[in-house]
Amino acid sequence: MASSMVKRVAFAAVGIPVAVAAAWLGGLPLAALIALVAALGTRELLHMARQQGLRPWGLGATLTALALPILAWVHQTRPELASRLEAWPFAVAVWLLAILVATLARLRPGQKPLGSAAVTVLAPLYAGGLLAFALVIRHAQHGERSIAGAALLLFPLIVVWVCDSVAMEVGRRVGGPRLAPVVSPGKTWAGTVGGFLAALAVAPVYQVLVFERVGVSVVSWHALIVAAVVGSLGQVGDLVESLLKREAGVKDSSRLFPGHGGVLDRLDSLYFAVPLTAALYRLFGVA
Repeated sequence: MASSMVKRVAFAAVGIPVAVAAAWLGGLPLAALIALVAALGTRELLHMARQQGLRPWGLGATLTALALPILAWVHQTRPELASRLEAWPFAVAVWLLAILVATLARLRPGQKPLGSAAVTVLAPLYAGGLLAFALVIRHAQHGERSIAGAALLLFPLIVVWVCDSVAMEVGRRVGGPRLAPVVSPGKTWAGTVGGFLAALAVAPVYQVLVFERVGVSVVSWHALIVAAVVGSLGQVGDLVESLLKREAGVKDSSRLFPGHGGVLDRLDSLYFAVPLTAALYRLFGVA
């Protein structure tokens, strides 16, 4: 476990500067980074499905994962182009029909067409669609190269990183009853509570050190609510990904990052945290 913490910190030492730079730049660089991560995450989920005998349509799922963050960027930053996206319900229908036709052309009844088509739809929505809400956070009220916009986007990321790190360390030191022994044997109730409290502690610190200094107006209790939701449901996101891996019989989603697993392993909590933060920001009038 100690080595896991060292690896986590080492990964953060590389990942955080990249995230900060992309968050500050915003625009197409941020959309492109999210699209790349979405495609990699989709690939991992498709691989797990194939481990169980399913045959999802890899090309269609990957192209969808790449497209979703780009479409989110267009919608948020290019109103002249976004107006042409009003027919998106029809585009969704065509996309779904294309997946069904591809399933019919590729698979026979004994090759699990229902499960294969379902994974083809789920994978890009999970790995790409949920993360695309980062563009909504970043560009709801701020343009490119904005410190304020970056601060809003980085808040849930930092809350997740602190929550996960503290939960791991508290769970290692305190032990105690397991949170979900069938799904994730290493997680304890002590670690979960410790991570949640750490997430709450991030809110006032971030409020003073970041939000106030860059001119972002966020009510203190609003920031606390965001941290509470991210600190609790972000950990649910971790369990969801663990459940998927248990079904596939794999320890890590991939070996993309030696010693760290894959994209899904690194971002599992963010798949819940990012869209929930976007929704709360919108509710509070922040973004």
